[in-house]
Amino acid sequence: MFIIWPVLQGVYVSFHKWGLMGKIRFAGISNYARFVTEKYFWEALWHTTWFVILAVPSVMLAAIVLALLANRNSGFRKLFRVSFYLPCVLSVSVISFMARYLYSPYTGFISTLLHTLNIIPSGTEVPWLMSIPHIWFVVTTSTVWWTVGFSMMLYISAMQDIPDVVYEAAEIDGASKTRQLFSLTLPLLKPTSYLILLLQVIASFKIFGQIYLISRGGPGTGTRPLIQLIYETAFRDNDLGYASAMSYTLFIILVILSLVQIKYQNYRDDAS
Repeated sequence: MFIIWPVLQGVYVSFHKWGLMGKIRFAGISNYARFVTEKYFWEALWHTTWFVILAVPSVMLAAIVLALLANRNSGFRKLFRVSFYLPCVLSVSVISFMARYLYSPYTGFISTLLHTLNIIPSGTEVPWLMSIPHIWFVVTTSTVWWTVGFSMMLYISAMQDIPDVVYEAAEIDGASKTRQLFSLTLPLLKPTSYLILLLQVIASFKIFGQIYLISRGGPGTGTRPLIQLIYETAFRDNDLGYASAMSYTLFIILVILSLVQIKYQNYRDDAS
């Protein structure tokens, strides 16, 4: 009732001219054919893809580094785990507000710190929230800080499943800690890395809240992702049919990427 029926209803809507007041007329595949020549769709799809390229490797790298730190035998073990995971419990609105506050020109913490350390001269401001490259940096770093804790915990769980006897045998053979990391730990974490990669790609392709709350997709439409375009098309332009068609196109893209990744993972597992 709450999953299958809305999915089927959405497919039905995508084949119609549909407004907020209901169905207007049957449109066939015209909604799907429309975005083939519409530049805003391809622009938004590229922005979404660019965010995936920026965020996914950053999250995975940060997660493995933090997991290695939080899995060490030290008195700060629990503190590291709690501290690194804590941002995950915050909402996207809180994260976006913090990002706007930190990177606000003139009065923001980052600008004040850079001026205090004389990294940038007095009277000069970095356009964190007004320049497209800087906005991508703000959104990406904020997202990584916000979401890395979940991936870190998956890595920690996988590390704890590695038998200690493996490392003991490596030490007997004279393997250093660095050699153990690259020859044992990272290869044994491959299944978890594949899982995190799949989850992060899907989550990053659905980026909306951070960009919308930080930059509204601006300047202009310079950072508008596909989900924001779908939202604006449906509720601002009163065109739910076309918005549904774009939504299912994104769904098909995610299904194809997921199947390709799963097929590649199975191929690598069979080869090894």
